Amino acid sequence: MSESIRDKVAVVGVGCCKFGENWDRSREDMIVDAVYEAYEDAGIEDAPRQIDAVFCGAVYPRDGSSEVAEALKLFGKPISMVSDYCHTGTDAFRFGAFSVAAGVYDTVLVVGFDKPKDRGVSGPSINFDRVRGLPSTPAGWFSLCAARYFETYGAGREDLARIAVKNHHNGTLAPKSMLKREITVEDALNARMISWPFGLYDCAAQSDGAAAAILTRASGARSFRDDPVLVKAVTIAVSEHPQRDPNFDFLGWKPTQYAAKAAYAMAGISDPFRELDVCQVHDCFTLTELLTYEDLGLCPRGSAREHIASGTFQIGGELPVNTDGGLKTFGHPTGATGVRMIYENTLQLQGRAGPRQVPNARLALSHNIGGPPTTCGIAILGRD
Repeated sequence: MSESIRDKVAVVGVGCCKFGENWDRSREDMIVDAVYEAYEDAGIEDAPRQIDAVFCGAVYPRDGSSEVAEALKLFGKPISMVSDYCHTGTDAFRFGAFSVAAGVYDTVLVVGFDKPKDRGVSGPSINFDRVRGLPSTPAGWFSLCAARYFETYGAGREDLARIAVKNHHNGTLAPKSMLKREITVEDALNARMISWPFGLYDCAAQSDGAAAAILTRASGARSFRDDPVLVKAVTIAVSEHPQRDPNFDFLGWKPTQYAAKAAYAMAGISDPFRELDVCQVHDCFTLTELLTYEDLGLCPRGSAREHIASGTFQIGGELPVNTDGGLKTFGHPTGATGVRMIYENTLQLQGRAGPRQVPNARLALSHNIGGPPTTCGIAILGRD
């Protein structure tokens, strides 16, 4: 049962609009930009005939699925909308992949989008439950985990700063990223404090954006293009609310651990560090990326700082992570992020990632957490 999805579904086209403060682009503009790039990538010339269904993800939808139908003029088609924290895009991808694997549809469109900048707030409208005397904002809550990790394993702000430096560099290599500014460790350490130990450069950039993927049955994928990418695994896991979990130790995310175990079983992966070639992980804060290295089994618990220092997760390292800059610099339009990661991993697996290309990448993972966090979505893609 755990292997039932493997190699049954293929990604045959991807697209992404420019992420950023897109004041001059409407939501419909961004959706059209991403989807029509995916159409061209897949060689789709008659979408109303070739696309059987649409699976959308948005945390701040305005008119639900109808705004996607209006933007793309895909009327009379089944269009579904997913909205569930930051793993929304991965979940929309999961629904699309499962519908194709089940034989319900031949070819589907997945599109994630959000335009939070038009909402008039500077950050996500998430106010975590205030229990046990804990902070109720994302930066405040995640910073508690950083303090505990520092105390337990001897890490410090310099380790987080190196992650920020890496992702800022990678963002300069991605044409559609929001931020294109190299920084130094000193820049990160001296930046305005947000919630200790997080300075400005430890926090992801919220942005507007949209990304899209075309999925079809693996058996017919080569009718679209010669180098389709296969879905090896896609899963969602939900954990106990950490603020109500007496066993939560502030040193790792249970939803990531649960989802990783399930995804590796689906994909047949036993040694993720050796078998994966590239990863896109949810770096809402630099500490989140650090913990994710360990939660995904990419390095032993407490050893992330040594790998950060040695460059393991840099482009050119043993296992590059967040090759396009991640949420930190590519941007984080919440509903689009999971699909943007699919976009990047597909380019990597097809050798189309330009100066950020990981040589001979054959297996790629994407990871999103959501909420305090209580949820996680993971997708694993691979070449034949």
